[in-house]
Amino acid sequence: MKTAVTVVRVLLGLMLVVFGLNGFLQFLPQPPAPEAGGAYLGALLGAGVLQVVKVFEVVIGALLLAGRFVPLALVMLVPIAVNIVLYHVTFDVAGGVGAYVVAAMTAFLLWAYRGALMPLLTSRAEPLAAPARL
Repeated sequence: MKTAVTVVRVLLGLMLVVFGLNGFLQFLPQPPAPEAGGAYLGALLGAGVLQVVKVFEVVIGALLLAGRFVPLALVMLVPIAVNIVLYHVTFDVAGGVGAYVVAAMTAFLLWAYRGALMPLLTSRAEPLAAPARL
């Protein structure tokens, strides 16, 4: 199991770094987006949201590749993966294979790291007490 987790973590990290950097450097050709999908992406790009998402993809990918702060990286990745899947479900079902792979890999890693993530599901969490002053 540990080997599978490492392989999926590294592959997902590579995918995120490559596609995140591609958002800035355009070294991979992009297939044409459907009309409505193109309008949606154009709005995100015009507002600067897409650039921020690409920066997060690179950072999350680097954390996954390094094996550092993996639970934090996964928590940061969930909304991005959900939005990628929703885009493809809504605008480009046939072109969404990569999105579904990213979602499956993310789900697998969330399950593998569930022990580290379970404290996030505490229903009545308390803040840390302030340190005593001398």
